[in-house]
Amino acid sequence: MLTLGKKVLSVPILQGGMGVGVSLGGLAGAVAACGGMGCISTADAGYREPDFARDPASANHRALTAEIRKAKQIANGAGMVAINAMVATQDYAAAIRTAVEAGVDAVVSGAGLPLELPGLVNTMEVAIAPIVSSGRAAKLILRRWAKEFGRTADFVVIEGCKAGGHLGFAEQDLFSGSCQTLDEILPEVLAEVKPYEAQFGHSIPVFVAGGVYTGADLAHFTRLGAAGVQLATRFITTYECDASQGYKDVLLNAGSEDVRIIHSPVGMPGRALNTPLVQAMAEGRRFPPRHCARCLKTCDPAKVPYCITHALIEAVKGNLEEGLFFCGANVGRLDRMYTVRELMDELVTEWRQNR
Repeated sequence: MLTLGKKVLSVPILQGGMGVGVSLGGLAGAVAACGGMGCISTADAGYREPDFARDPASANHRALTAEIRKAKQIANGAGMVAINAMVATQDYAAAIRTAVEAGVDAVVSGAGLPLELPGLVNTMEVAIAPIVSSGRAAKLILRRWAKEFGRTADFVVIEGCKAGGHLGFAEQDLFSGSCQTLDEILPEVLAEVKPYEAQFGHSIPVFVAGGVYTGADLAHFTRLGAAGVQLATRFITTYECDASQGYKDVLLNAGSEDVRIIHSPVGMPGRALNTPLVQAMAEGRRFPPRHCARCLKTCDPAKVPYCITHALIEAVKGNLEEGLFFCGANVGRLDRMYTVRELMDELVTEWRQNR
């Protein structure tokens, strides 16, 4: 049993948040029902709402509330239901407040430094966790939280350079293969959380993500001092994943040679499949946004090469031509569909065999 804030996990596995619409209430609830932490991405959760184009904020907040309640109902008291909120989004603070009001168990935050997160959550009933890619980032965030809010993290997620989606590493380091490994980052972060564990009188479990694929990986990192792991790409090819089957089939058919590092309109590098959209970007082509929902703080629609919201929505529908398909480095290892229960049982069995 693992205590995170006011809640308990019976399985040390987190499901990473995946937007747009890849991890909503269906997937998050199924993971929580198995004793892990399911995570709903707040990124345009309401993309299917009829008024999304006209009023995306209202659509997203309504959908986020509904998806959290759906996940909690599926979980039926087991595990935890979290949200993943990206600092880079315009609706960051409001989405977190909506999730807290809807009864979410935890807020996990990255894609920037979540320096103000404790003030946005503003209740000890909801666990908070930063996503970091270095000991330095963990130190900066935890120091700020302690000084400004008198609070520390309930857990920390380290996202390594093999993760899918947006990455907290320099592009040149990703291309050259010179990024720190999870094995190197983990002891640095464990050292940074230690004084705050002493100051606040509770443990701060550290989870690792990015390239984690098997229960043997879980065993490896727990031996090094991690509390558990976070997986995302592996959960895409589950029946309960909220993306279309077309989306899942694209990833099932992908090989490791199909993965590329891209520059996202979010302003960060990312890992995605080499689809026609990514190939067009590499050729210097531009697809001006047809409609702008002002979803990102830093996005300039007059200059951005493509609309990431549109690209992610098309991907979740299974549109190979126009979609942006984020994925982790191990996407080529996906070989079949699972139920969430089958996958969780496999991971836990392998973990126990390799401890």
